[in-house]
Amino acid sequence: MKVLFIGGTGLISSAASQLAVAEGIDLYLLNRGNRDAFVPEGANVIRGDINNRSEMEALLQDQSFDVVVNWIIFSPEEIERDIHYFTGKTKQYIFISTVATYERPPSYYIVDETTTQHNPVWDYATNKIACEKRLIEEYEEKNFPMTIVRPSHTYGETAIPFAITSAAHPWTLIDRILNGKKMIVPGDGTSLWTITHNTDFAKGLVGLLGNPETIGQAFHITSDEVKTWNQYLTAIGKVLGVEPKMIHMTSECISLFIPEMKAPLFGDAANSYIVDNSKIKAFVPEFKATTSFEEGIQQSIDYFKKHPEKQTIDQELNAKMDKAIASYEEFLSTIASK
Repeated sequence: MKVLFIGGTGLISSAASQLAVAEGIDLYLLNRGNRDAFVPEGANVIRGDINNRSEMEALLQDQSFDVVVNWIIFSPEEIERDIHYFTGKTKQYIFISTVATYERPPSYYIVDETTTQHNPVWDYATNKIACEKRLIEEYEEKNFPMTIVRPSHTYGETAIPFAITSAAHPWTLIDRILNGKKMIVPGDGTSLWTITHNTDFAKGLVGLLGNPETIGQAFHITSDEVKTWNQYLTAIGKVLGVEPKMIHMTSECISLFIPEMKAPLFGDAANSYIVDNSKIKAFVPEFKATTSFEEGIQQSIDYFKKHPEKQTIDQELNAKMDKAIASYEEFLSTIASK
């Protein structure tokens, strides 16, 4: 099976690339060569910029693929571009969407692939919804062979996931814990949340490749493990051998001090829900999430310890968190003194 990954070296996709090669798939990665360290041995690399139409049309002129997976689409315009590129050149086109497309706040605590999609507070989710709608339209009207995949909060060894953190500088969270600084936790920390390891996500994704029964379908691929934010932070502290200091704030309060967190909180992380992953299990019987959060976060921390150059700190976020905590505690003290 000949498969093209557009991207394929990112946080989620790198594990799928490795598994695809291991399973004997003839894998091609289209990217600009910025993350060669994450290209698995045995994968074929096509150098190119997906946004350069003349370059791409020349590269794809004599090419066809059993499956195309685009990991890096975030707007309907990019979907339109891919429909142009790959109509007649693939038997299956997989769009990587997100579970953040589902309604927020959820009207029911369990969500599945039929849950209403509506998340106007977060442009990221709104754009993904628009992408899905355009693909469905093209499938229904012109039989474009699309499949939609919706990951949840997914991480790998190069990431340290949490509700309030820095994606670009994940060690910031660990540095705060090790230095006895408080960590901001949304709400009272008891919201239910699912975090999935990228190696588990890869099993579901690779299992969908080349399956004609998945055409026109949507799937989310998530772990069965559900924890609260308090439990996730406690698990991280246990690996470090340090009990994290937590301070709980409402999402409204957090957003006043860290405005860039408003959409991700109200549009996703602050909402309590459980993802029903029975559909992916039905279509991919071998799919089973086996990496617990405790195991996965141990791998992540070990990775950063082996790569001290990756232990960078987001000083701007640190300053915002410190200011938020100081202001909030001062406010609480004025109430206590009355």
